[in-house]
Amino acid sequence: MAEPPRSCDCFVSLPPGSQDDHVIFGKNSDRPRDEVQEVVYYPAASHPPGASVECTYISIPQAEHTHAVVLSRPAWLWGAEMGANEHGVCIGNEAVWTKEPVGDGEALLGMDLVRLGLERGCSARAALDVITGLLEQHGQGGPCREEPEPFSYHNTFLLVDRSEAWVLETAGKLWAAQQVTAGVKNISNQLTIDTEISLEHPDLRSVAQAQGWWDGQEPFSFNATFSPDNPPARMELAKQRYRGGTELLRQHDGSVTAEVMMTILRDKPSGICMDSGGFCTTGSMVSILPRDPAYPCVHFLTATPDPSRSVFKPFIFSELMIPVTRVVSPQYGPDDPAKKQPRFQSRVDRQHDLYKAHQEAQHTIEKNPQAGEVLMETLRYLESQCLIDIAAMLRGEIPGEELGDLFFDCVDTELKFYQ
Repeated sequence: MAEPPRSCDCFVSLPPGSQDDHVIFGKNSDRPRDEVQEVVYYPAASHPPGASVECTYISIPQAEHTHAVVLSRPAWLWGAEMGANEHGVCIGNEAVWTKEPVGDGEALLGMDLVRLGLERGCSARAALDVITGLLEQHGQGGPCREEPEPFSYHNTFLLVDRSEAWVLETAGKLWAAQQVTAGVKNISNQLTIDTEISLEHPDLRSVAQAQGWWDGQEPFSFNATFSPDNPPARMELAKQRYRGGTELLRQHDGSVTAEVMMTILRDKPSGICMDSGGFCTTGSMVSILPRDPAYPCVHFLTATPDPSRSVFKPFIFSELMIPVTRVVSPQYGPDDPAKKQPRFQSRVDRQHDLYKAHQEAQHTIEKNPQAGEVLMETLRYLESQCLIDIAAMLRGEIPGEELGDLFFDCVDTELKFYQ
């Protein structure tokens, strides 16, 4: 093909697809090459009646209570590409285009819906209900990158918890969802739900029939009915990534671990670890969700581009969280070009400390490959030691509370290695 496809990829493995009694989630976020992705933590909070929350473009009524969340997100927006909450729910989203037109107005971004689902849903199903309810109330839309030229899309989501996963695919305010309770599943920039629909918008079939997209007689397939007749080239190219991801999961079906998921996210031949033109993988996440609630969930995040050159660092929710400011980007308040009207008329420096150090190290590696090889071996050793500690914790050999500061420690250690 002319160039590798541009898309994100989400993966999940549920027993018996996983080696252990764990659910494993993974996502690569593929975004404009120069976009910085930060990792931010927000504690649980209670909010007064009548409060509102300002999302990327619009304000909506705030929930009475929001759960603690860790988010990996483009630093210019409010929502997230992927993240997790304190109840062991993980969500990632993908861009998709359908027969329903993408609106011109500003509404909720798919990335806003990721964060809102995590903040308000204590299970994957509850988060799905949150997202579909907000979609019905407020719609989806608005610029999806930090550029004055419009670029918008609809969204698909993978929502995962300790016991199940849900694929949620949308077309404007319409949607269909498929429950996954066992085995492996991946999504990319295309509709995948065929006739196996577990939940759907109440008007889904009537709208499809009124538009002449479904005759009301044939078995109803969301994919066949709502996929565009002339899809964008990026959707067509993404099919190869989707097939590549499906094949990688098939090869590891029954033996998926966090390490295996990291290997999949680092796979270059399939294009899953993406580096194509103006786009690349700008952030990655892998989560271990033990079925046994006695053990904490563990979320590995890179906070840097290209997982093949990055370290997955483990985050565990705990009572006392140390702020990890060195993976948080500078804030510009009301003067931020993403907030001022008209939007995106200028650019600001959004690089956080780890991003800067990582980029400088990559330049050094390119100039001195031998030194770069030594550095990468050192960083991989750091990652492997973290995985060993996490495995011991999940066997009950190390108390989980002793590892609550591991993300802070790993970021600090990685920075020291770069220096």
